Amino acid sequence: MSQRTLAPLFTPSSVAVIGASNNPKRAGHVVIRNLIANRFSGPIMPVTQKYQAVMGILTYPAIEALPIKPDIAIICTRASRVPAIVETLAQFGCQAAIVMASGMHDTLTNDRHNALELTLAIAKRYGMRLLGPNSLGMMVPAIGLNASLAHTSALPGKIAFVSQSAALCTTVLDWANNKSIGFSAFVSLGDAADIRFGEMLDYLGRDANTRAILLYIDSIKNSRRFLSAARAASRHKPIIVVKSGRSREGRLAASKHTGGIMSSDSVYEAAFRRVGMLRVQELTELFAAVETLAHAIPVKGEHLAILSNGGGPAVLAVDELVARGGKLGTLSQETKIKLDKVLPAGWSGQNPVDIIGDADAHRYGAVLDILLDAPEFDAVLVLHSPSALGDGSAIAEEVIRVSEKNKQRRMLNILTNWSGEDAAYEARRLFSSAGIPTYRTPEGAAGAFMHMVEFRRNQKLLQQVPESVTKTQYPCTTEVHSRLEAATAQGRLELETHEAAALLSAYGINTIATEFAANAQQAITAAKKLGYPVALKIQSPDLIHKSDVQGVMLNLTTDDELCQAANAMLSRVHQTVPGVRIEGMLVQKMALTAGAQEIRVAVIHDPVFGPAICLGEGGSEWDPTRDAAVALPPLNMALARYMVIQALKTHKLKDRHLPLGLNMKAICLLLTRLSDLLIDCPQVATLDLNPVLAAGEHITVLDINLTLHAKPLDNASRLAIMPYPKELEETARIKDGRQITLRPILPEDEPKHHEFDSSLSAEDRYKRYFGVRAPMTHEEMAVLTQIDYAREMAFIATEANEQGVEKTLGAIRATIDPDNTDAEFAMAVRSDHQGLGIGRLLLEKLIRYYRQNGTGTISGYTLFENRNMASLAKSLGFTVTFDMEEQLIYMHMPL
Repeated sequence: MSQRTLAPLFTPSSVAVIGASNNPKRAGHVVIRNLIANRFSGPIMPVTQKYQAVMGILTYPAIEALPIKPDIAIICTRASRVPAIVETLAQFGCQAAIVMASGMHDTLTNDRHNALELTLAIAKRYGMRLLGPNSLGMMVPAIGLNASLAHTSALPGKIAFVSQSAALCTTVLDWANNKSIGFSAFVSLGDAADIRFGEMLDYLGRDANTRAILLYIDSIKNSRRFLSAARAASRHKPIIVVKSGRSREGRLAASKHTGGIMSSDSVYEAAFRRVGMLRVQELTELFAAVETLAHAIPVKGEHLAILSNGGGPAVLAVDELVARGGKLGTLSQETKIKLDKVLPAGWSGQNPVDIIGDADAHRYGAVLDILLDAPEFDAVLVLHSPSALGDGSAIAEEVIRVSEKNKQRRMLNILTNWSGEDAAYEARRLFSSAGIPTYRTPEGAAGAFMHMVEFRRNQKLLQQVPESVTKTQYPCTTEVHSRLEAATAQGRLELETHEAAALLSAYGINTIATEFAANAQQAITAAKKLGYPVALKIQSPDLIHKSDVQGVMLNLTTDDELCQAANAMLSRVHQTVPGVRIEGMLVQKMALTAGAQEIRVAVIHDPVFGPAICLGEGGSEWDPTRDAAVALPPLNMALARYMVIQALKTHKLKDRHLPLGLNMKAICLLLTRLSDLLIDCPQVATLDLNPVLAAGEHITVLDINLTLHAKPLDNASRLAIMPYPKELEETARIKDGRQITLRPILPEDEPKHHEFDSSLSAEDRYKRYFGVRAPMTHEEMAVLTQIDYAREMAFIATEANEQGVEKTLGAIRATIDPDNTDAEFAMAVRSDHQGLGIGRLLLEKLIRYYRQNGTGTISGYTLFENRNMASLAKSLGFTVTFDMEEQLIYMHMPL
């Protein structure tokens, strides 16, 4: 309900303050003072029985005595009074309230009810929204709203800041005011008991006054809503996030702070990356990100030029740039010739461009002008160290002049760092006034450039087309699914190794040939079946690491060797661990390891985000959340490739350049098939494949440990990202008798969808796009094919040829508002396949889907010329109306 119900918070015309006070130490006084100081234009209505007036404003003794219904109320009373106040406000017609009180989850009312639970129940019953509790309040500077306990007010701007920490709010606010940086909204969520990050992202992502979003997060609830909203918003606006709790102790403190669930930091990191958000690690980085977002334009490339009057600061900037994966641009010969003409003979001759310590404003301006005009660069970082031979303020003014001149030619980002304090103060002030980002250190400036680069990379990741691989139908999964269900019904929490191997094999994941043996004689029989050489492994639920008790024997080549090894192993384990439970032994065919590399793949269950896939190298002290790259399912080939690159980049996985070793496609196939298994098998809790032998194109799992949930979870509550809904696939017959498939669109469909769009006749394209339209770009097509199934749907009609290659015949899509009130659809059918009933089949399927989804209405527009579309809609029950002024037909159906 984010759009309709959050609107009163951001656009109130009247405000009531419950618990208003003349005592300067009371929250009710601070809120009134801030509302008056910011000149909020609507009625401010203090409610209190203690005072006749507060700060010169006539008070009201009770909520019922208010002359009008307030759009929002700020509740400044103690926690135990909040439930009754919320109920009275709701009955009076107030739609939203900000709750300042802390400790509500530990507070009991007079009738012994939990204050927070009771307040939420009352608000839900009346459809009222609550910000908080434990909220500092919020500000919307453009309308003069400062409904907060902050010590100062925010300036108007285009950045929204949303935080769970009140202390962080005031810190960022103080810093931003010093830098003359403004905000479109400044919101303290507090404990986020009702209004949460997901709804805020939905609202701010659609807010025309917000250009970028900053978040400070302790913890989140409803991970699917959060990630879905974040992905939608980050397609259009950069989202910068600071997440506390990188250490275990920090996570515990954050949990106590806001009552959130403790979760792995690496899983949070993977979630942020998956939806295109940019994470910064500390406040200084956050401040730098704010500075960049306030003034910079999106970068079109990644090559940075550095201009400096000293070598040391330039080297520091280069080190930071390279350490974060940035690219230092290379001077072209043409640019070098131009620079030679304006620089003394001793200049560096390369990038960074060191223009010598005696550089004055004229030299800075001449060089900057050349660099801004050089096509090999995408941004310029200007560094200055204090010098008696060059006036820092005069140089800053020259940089500003050249920057203004540059805007008329080639839009390029300029970032600045004037080192020092007193000597740099005036220059920094000049840059801030001119809207040029300025930073206190060379490293901070280089890091800020990398914020822009990383945001660009995140956007490109969201638009990557996955490699189209032959879709495995996994024909043998029915039997293993039945075994999983039976194991869960029996209360088992773990699968035997051979059972887990059968499950992996059913999903196309190769496992080493394995046989179970209860004693030495059975082990010999198994070895003869598998063929020597073999490995022997003890099976015991009490042993975490088999090697600790020499429970693994390798390369056994004869019956005698195997018999001796089996008897010795059983005896040794019993002696080493008295009372140990031994289930038997596994006999495995020895894998050919020459030239191969061992890796480790695991699945963990995160309490916030559900299953997460981990990729690393393993070891006895291996911690998947620390020693592995992490990704959330579902994975396709593009996402799996990005995961492998992350593992290599962060040295969680090392390419040892062995003769066979790592093969990118083979590892990606393993990860995507493991993702498919997780989606199909909600019984699986954790999975440890260790080791996995990577031998070029051949990947083999050597050992498996698989645990089960005590009770299977459904995918809606288990997976943070909604997977491809293959249950919506169906076949149908069109009028000429041919069979077609109706299914949701996939990211892999982009090339076929591009061909389909290009196949439309000029007339059909005009009807579809309401005018003449150029061919779709890759970026536009990515938006159409890489959809979030949790909040939008697109069905395509396809036909496969004799080779199994699909051809798109028609497509229908609908975007739905976050409140699930209306789905607006658009449809097109291949020009040479019209009149065969494809459009009717697609529209009927879309209606069924949104009716089952609980959507309020489905609607669409078409041109007057498209009477066939209007007739089809009318025949299916739509109300069809004509807008003569706009020359449009409106189709509408309540669901």
